[in-house]
Parts: sequence; C-alpha cells; structure tokens
Amino acid sequence: MKSKVKFGLALALPVAALATPVSAANPEPPAELAPIPVSLLVDLGSGQVLEQRHPDTPFLPASVTKVMTAYVAFEEIAAGRLSLDRVFQERPETEKEWFAKGTNMYLTVKDRPTTRDLLHGILTQSANDACVVLAEGYAGSVPEWTAKMNDAARRLGMTLSHYNTPNGWMDEGHTYVTARDMVRLADAMITRHPKLYREFSGHKRWYWKGVAGEVHMRSHDPIIGVVPGADGIKTGYTREAGYNFVGTAERNGRRLVMVLAGSPTTPVRDKAARALIEWGFSAWTPRHLFDKGQPVAKAQVQDGDALTVPLVANREVHATLPKDSQRKISLSVHYRGPLVAPIRKGDKIADLTIQVQGLEPGQVPLFAGRDVGKAGTLDRLWNGLITLFS
Repeated sequence: MKSKVKFGLALALPVAALATPVSAANPEPPAELAPIPVSLLVDLGSGQVLEQRHPDTPFLPASVTKVMTAYVAFEEIAAGRLSLDRVFQERPETEKEWFAKGTNMYLTVKDRPTTRDLLHGILTQSANDACVVLAEGYAGSVPEWTAKMNDAARRLGMTLSHYNTPNGWMDEGHTYVTARDMVRLADAMITRHPKLYREFSGHKRWYWKGVAGEVHMRSHDPIIGVVPGADGIKTGYTREAGYNFVGTAERNGRRLVMVLAGSPTTPVRDKAARALIEWGFSAWTPRHLFDKGQPVAKAQVQDGDALTVPLVANREVHATLPKDSQRKISLSVHYRGPLVAPIRKGDKIADLTIQVQGLEPGQVPLFAGRDVGKAGTLDRLWNGLITLFS
C-alpha cells in the first residue's frame, strides 16, 4: 500500500510574526455580503480562502450550471474530439420545447450554428437552447451529455455536486453544486484551457445572426467592464435558486475567484460581488514564492530512468497575507509515494500546502516537470551507483 510522504520546505523570507495577536489583524469581509447566505473568495495563486460562508452547502445553481457545460465542451475540444467549426442542427422537438424559453439564442431547425456560436451563446447570452443543441448534437441526448458533466465533476473532485440538466433549468433539485466545488471548476477552466477561456469568457456583448434575426447577446456579469481585470464567468437566476454568481478577476498575475449564491435580488448580488472582489485585492497582498513552471521540489521515483522528478506549478505561486502585515510562512509538499515510472510531464503529482500564521492553509497543485520513463538495465545500474554513493 502506498504511504503518504510529507516534505517540508524552508522559506527564506522576512516574515517574522507580529508582536500583537495575528488574528486581530485579519481583514473583515465587506458588509455588503450580509444578505447573501453562501459566499466564497479564493486566491488561486495560494489556494487560500479569504472569505467563506457555507462553502460546502449544496445550492441550486440555475444558469451557473452552464459553466460545467462550457467546461465539458472545452475538454472535448482540447482532446480533438470536437471542432470549434463543427456545424449543429437543432431537432424539431428541441425547437418546440426551447425556442424563446428563458434566455435564448432563438435557434430554429433552419439555423446552422457552429460550436463557436453555441459557446458564445452559452457564456455570454446564457442561452438555454444553445446548451441543449450542443448536448444533443454532440452526445446524442441530454442524459448522455449530463453523464459527461458528472464524470468531469468526479475527476475534478467536485464531490458534493450533481448535474441533471445542461442549462440549469428547474429540475426539482436534481442539479446542485457547492461554492467550493464551483471554485474547483473555475480553476480548472482557467488553468487547463486558458485560450478557450479567453475566447469565450468575459465578453459583455456578442451578436448572433440566425434565421429568426440578429440576436444581441448581453452578459449580466456584474463585474466585467466595472472591476479592473474581471473576465468572467457566469450569473444565474431562478425563483427557487435566487441570484447566483461565479466571478473572477486577475491583476498583476494574481487571480481571485468568488462564488455568491442565494442573493435575494440582482442589486444585492451585484453590489456584493463588486465589493468582495475589490476587498480581495485591496485588503490582502501576495508574497511571491515561485514562478509558473519553476521547480518547487523533487519527488522520488522508483523504477525510472531518473531517481526524481521535479514538481512545478501551473501558475505563479504566492502566499496571501493581510495587507501591511508580516507573518510566518511555512511550506510543505504532500504526495502519495513512492512514485513509480513511467510518469508523464504534466501529471498531477502533489500538493503544495501554504501555511500563513493565523490563517487557514491553502493548497496549490503540483505537476511533473518532465517525463520519467521506465528504467532500462543501464539506468538501473547508474541509479544504483548514485544511491550507493549518495
């Protein structure tokens, strides 16, 4: 059985603890959050939670569901199974059910939208019909598509979420998510598919010209064009769910992701979103630790053509501290070992835990920085000599 191996890393930075209790200096979250039952703000560069309220309580996502539909499409595109130029045709039954039903692209059986058109409709317009056309056209049926959504959720570790619909339309509570799971999904979308994310997320307006006429798509995102660095991701609303939002912004290489759920009104949600993201940037400051791709540590490898594999992050890594504070920072790397070759560059290997004095620890994933093949006879001999004399 594999055992858990823990590595400790010393950090040579001037981060001595303050003389006063560190808990007293932690920033207070914005008052605008008070009416909203579920909230979460995470700094992706440190994995640290800056603010949270019921992050693991399932809620009805409404159109926030469409983030997963877009992510599954991104995964299929990246794997070469779905082209952005693929042409779709709506089924007559789908047009009958979904034409002008909620937010819409107003697709008809005579239209020939591409994957690219549908993704713009999904992420900018929040088009219900676009989600169903994509799901049925690619997977064959909505159940087959939602199976892909749930498989993606499982692989991302979204253990408290479930999808029964591609667009978040009311389904008696069979579709539900948590704030922490949505941050995992947003992180994966941004870091694994940065080009696709930039192409389809963060647009305030988009236009689709179909048989029914030109549709002026408009995003309801409350921070795009208002908060510097904001570039997504998705709002959602139904009577049962209330007003939800998964949002993100990046400034100077530092990216924050927030989730708000169950807001009673649009103005309350939008005001809270702007206040929370600005608070995340102004009340907290990053302490740089590692560049993207820089080796953080080495993990031991068995039966490989190398004894170790470098561990790297897929983002700039920092510790997040209250502004103008100095606190002790400790780092440790955790992985299930010993690792056995072969190992592919980019494989998820370990987690870097970042502990800032007085705060909950954050975790950043670490990946193999190079391939490690199976050891040949000469490799085993050389590795044995190295081990003998080291």
